[in-house]
Amino acid sequence: MKLYERLLAAASAQSDDGAIRVRAVYEPTGGPGERIFPPTVKFNATDTAGYLTEPRYVDGEQVTVVLLDQRQSQANRCEQALLDAVRRQDLFIPHLELTTEAEGMPVRITSMEAPHRSRDAYFRDAQDNDGTTFDETEPGAALRQASSADLSVYLRLVPSDLVYGVWDSHRRRRIQVKVPRAYTSEMYGVAPLAGVCAAGRVDRLNLAGDTVEVTGTGWSPVQGAKPAKGVVTARMSELGHGVIPPSEEIGGVSVKAVHRQATVSMAQLASLRFGGMSEEFAAAGRALLAAIALLGDRLAFASPGLHLRSGCDLVVVSEQLEWVQRGQVGRPVTRPLEAVTVSDMLALFETALERAVKEGLEWPVAPLGLRPNASLQQAIAKSYETVGVGAVEDA
Repeated sequence: MKLYERLLAAASAQSDDGAIRVRAVYEPTGGPGERIFPPTVKFNATDTAGYLTEPRYVDGEQVTVVLLDQRQSQANRCEQALLDAVRRQDLFIPHLELTTEAEGMPVRITSMEAPHRSRDAYFRDAQDNDGTTFDETEPGAALRQASSADLSVYLRLVPSDLVYGVWDSHRRRRIQVKVPRAYTSEMYGVAPLAGVCAAGRVDRLNLAGDTVEVTGTGWSPVQGAKPAKGVVTARMSELGHGVIPPSEEIGGVSVKAVHRQATVSMAQLASLRFGGMSEEFAAAGRALLAAIALLGDRLAFASPGLHLRSGCDLVVVSEQLEWVQRGQVGRPVTRPLEAVTVSDMLALFETALERAVKEGLEWPVAPLGLRPNASLQQAIAKSYETVGVGAVEDA
């Protein structure tokens, strides 16, 4: 496969290809200028909610942009898309899987979903079926003892960690494993104009907005002129009843265009080391990681439409996938990527996996199963408990 051979050389810095780049332009599903909603953040300086904006150069011009989806979120979308493909049995990528039950409901979290991937506290506080702490099991100890000089156990057990980045920050160790992401992607809107909206709630029965007493099992009207001392109280509107008059809130933005920029860094992949394994093994492993990055991108973003969050649905206007090569006369040379579809990248992944296994990579056929220890199980169970009524939270 010609694409694989090119990727094999590039991922080990043996060619003029320094990166693979994706550049895409979107517009709102309702058309240019339709209001879309970026993620809301809380600003520490003012204790108010708003959107993240910053100046950037776009096509050589300085403009203000609003961030619509940051690198961490885009990586999560790719990981979720890969995990969905695994659950459809389209492919398999090794990962950790913690399973349990709480309040009669099945609970599952994998290293492709946990915030710190395989090094997350969920897995630190997990154990195998024999009750052995995960970090003391053979695979757990191998991950814990890995170093930047030998990441072969990551390639074997949790390869997506090496694609999207991992930091073993939840364990006390003077030298922690910290691998930068090889795949990055982000989305932003150009020249945002802030919108406003009014939010409220209509109650068909127009219940009174009285103050009520709140208990562990529910609420009841206040008996007497005022609540008894020490009783927890709340307004009816806080418990989901009554009318809330409309009030002004942040109301999305209108932008000139929405851009997505993604890269697979061949330099980062080439920096990965696998201990005493052969150079052929290392090269095949790096190429496999690059193939996972490309497949994740296509699974998450190859569709004509994209849903980021409520009020932020987009359609693709244009998209380019390209090799970025050593520059000439002051600018990099780019060449179109030979494959752009999900099926293309799935075939590339299968070729890369076959070659890596041929070079000696052990590739499990099922996730590494774990369960929470007693303390974590108790915390998980508590999250699923219903303990009465509570105040309504903003969506």
